[in-house]
Amino acid sequence: MMSDVKFVIEAKGLTRAFGARRAVDDLDLQVEAGDVFGLLGPNGAGKTTTIRMLTTLLAPTAGSARVCGFDVTRQPSEVRRRVGYVMQNVALQTNQLLTGRENVEIEAALRHLPRRQCRERADEVLDLVGLLPHADRLIAEYSGGMRKRLDLAGGLLHRPEVLVLDEPSLGLDVQSRHRIWDHIRGLRDEGTTVLLATNYLDEADQLCNRLTIIDDGRTVVTGSPADLKRAIGADVVQVTTNAADRLRVAIGGEPWVQRFVVTDSGDVHVYVDDASVALPAVMRLSLDHGVDLQRVTYNQPTLDDVFLLHTGRELREMEVSA
Repeated sequence: MMSDVKFVIEAKGLTRAFGARRAVDDLDLQVEAGDVFGLLGPNGAGKTTTIRMLTTLLAPTAGSARVCGFDVTRQPSEVRRRVGYVMQNVALQTNQLLTGRENVEIEAALRHLPRRQCRERADEVLDLVGLLPHADRLIAEYSGGMRKRLDLAGGLLHRPEVLVLDEPSLGLDVQSRHRIWDHIRGLRDEGTTVLLATNYLDEADQLCNRLTIIDDGRTVVTGSPADLKRAIGADVVQVTTNAADRLRVAIGGEPWVQRFVVTDSGDVHVYVDDASVALPAVMRLSLDHGVDLQRVTYNQPTLDDVFLLHTGRELREMEVSA
């Protein structure tokens, strides 16, 4: 039964230092029941460290956090009873000679489920993630996507109030990613609260009803994907050119230009009032000033634009380089 608290997850000033380095720095979170709440940020942003503190695997250096109303430091056993945690890396490498069913039944026993319920509950969660037809195959025969789903089944064994997923589709092919997404949507529809850490823009956009973008362990901005993109308040013209400085001179003073941002890759994002006015004007003024344009495109604002606006860097670039 869901605890009678306003926020299922609440963190205030949550901080974790490793020596002089703060992996998480004064982070605030408020997650309501039934949310699919995202932690979006590049590798090294502090997502996994945050999750390890919220799941009681790592003690905070400062600040506080409560999950389902229980303090993660003072009441860790109560938190663990209510949380399912699926780690970033598939944790099945040492169990290759087990079948999928055997693996889940052993995990059920480790979670102290009554013996008579282990087989029944294992079949339930295997069915939920679409693996029941493959339950008696060896894990060694499972694809990467099937192993991710088997890990997800383990996290659901004790019917957690909160399911914590750390990069659940990392390294999967497109088809497997979408299967994982479908399972997460199904859990959301059943009322499970999901905390999802990801550095995939499309994953956060598709699944999360609210998210916090974090960078260098700090909160950048929080809101729904739609509200964060709407807050940019502009259309985005993206320009690929070897003459960004000259392009700035050509169009930077125009009244329809809100912001002019050069990314780390050298591309230019021009935030404009109206793309239908801006596109022909960018090309005309570039021609007048002798600026060679290799590519000009128009997009509605994305979460990458939100990250760029607040940090001056593109999250998409950091995804590729990670």
